[in-house]
Amino acid sequence: MSEIKKPELLIPAGSLEVLKTAVTYGADAVYIGGEAFGLRAKAKNFDLDEMKRGVEFAHDHGVKVHVTANILAHNYDLDGAYKYFEELKDIKPDAFIVADPGMFTIAKEVCPEIDIHVSTQANNTNYMTYKFWYNQGAKRVVSARELSLREIKEIRANIPDDLEIESFIHGAMCISYSGRCLLSSFFTGRDANKGACTHPCRWKYSVMEEKRPGEYFPVYENERGTYIFNSKDLCMIEHIPEMVDAGIDSFKIEGRMKTALYVATVARTYRKAIDDYFESEEKYKANMDWYKSEIAKCTYRQFTTGFYFSKPDENTQIYDSNTYINEYTYLGSIMNVTEEGEAVLEQKNKFKVNDEIEIMKPDGRNIRATVLSIKDNERGTEMDSCPHPQQIIRVKLSDSSICENDILRVEGDSKQK
Repeated sequence: MSEIKKPELLIPAGSLEVLKTAVTYGADAVYIGGEAFGLRAKAKNFDLDEMKRGVEFAHDHGVKVHVTANILAHNYDLDGAYKYFEELKDIKPDAFIVADPGMFTIAKEVCPEIDIHVSTQANNTNYMTYKFWYNQGAKRVVSARELSLREIKEIRANIPDDLEIESFIHGAMCISYSGRCLLSSFFTGRDANKGACTHPCRWKYSVMEEKRPGEYFPVYENERGTYIFNSKDLCMIEHIPEMVDAGIDSFKIEGRMKTALYVATVARTYRKAIDDYFESEEKYKANMDWYKSEIAKCTYRQFTTGFYFSKPDENTQIYDSNTYINEYTYLGSIMNVTEEGEAVLEQKNKFKVNDEIEIMKPDGRNIRATVLSIKDNERGTEMDSCPHPQQIIRVKLSDSSICENDILRVEGDSKQK
């Protein structure tokens, strides 16, 4: 494996907390959005101060940061884009992710020293498109999700060696071509291509016949109707050899609106899988059951390999539900450990004294522990449980090996995504 370059593991982060989690749990690079010009307006995103702190934290740990500015811009966006890139210039991210040629031009003009990556939103489906962006100065092009691995391998063979290919390896699939969806804008006036998608692909639909108003008929043979646009999630944990063979330089995880638990679980699992494969293919195959069991502990909608091996058919859609499968609930990330051995964390979901929970560690270990006590961090008062989300608490556990950045989780369903 040594002669083949190990691909970058690129992890999403929607907040400073999640960025630090991604870095701690194995990311080579993290992609984030600012408060403008990105396609995840509903994510928490980063103000400029948080972005600066995030870039500094990542760089201190040898991890790169890519900033999304991948809206499809209108005239009224352009003046603000100049100002935005001027502000980012001082923060010094490693790359911008853009889709719009106008935004590309502004980024190149204002920040010529910062790499530009071309987003999947730009519909990058052939090697001539890759060459076009390379000639404009792009460092990397993100492949359209509609490409097969055979097509990506053909692109790799027909583009300059120093032009990087980034491809999705895990996460939600959009039902619209390269994510360029009009449903949200049509139904709600909120434009998916401007970062305000309401995800109507996850809604429930029925058919109403013109002359029988008020009578709704399921689109599929299901009395509850059907989620006709609801795709399964991409998961290529079993196909890292094929992804490497295709010549992909960066393995991208989708999910800038996900929790720290999701990011930690996916980052840690793919980190180990990639490292194991590059150590030996035998080790990678031997640990496959662990990868699959771990990846199933984060929220997902059942899994598919997307377009990589063939065009998706009816088996890649989920017709009877839009809910996630979630085997574990996120309790919080340990901010620090007191001299008394108590874990300080911001509580995310309710748990109580005597609960059996799991300590998730960046090195791959999962340690079972019992909650011995819970205290309010500010007052030090004992509590039987922690019912208020975002409360800062101190938790005493039966296992004393807890460390900063460990994640606490508990087996069981939750509506958190």
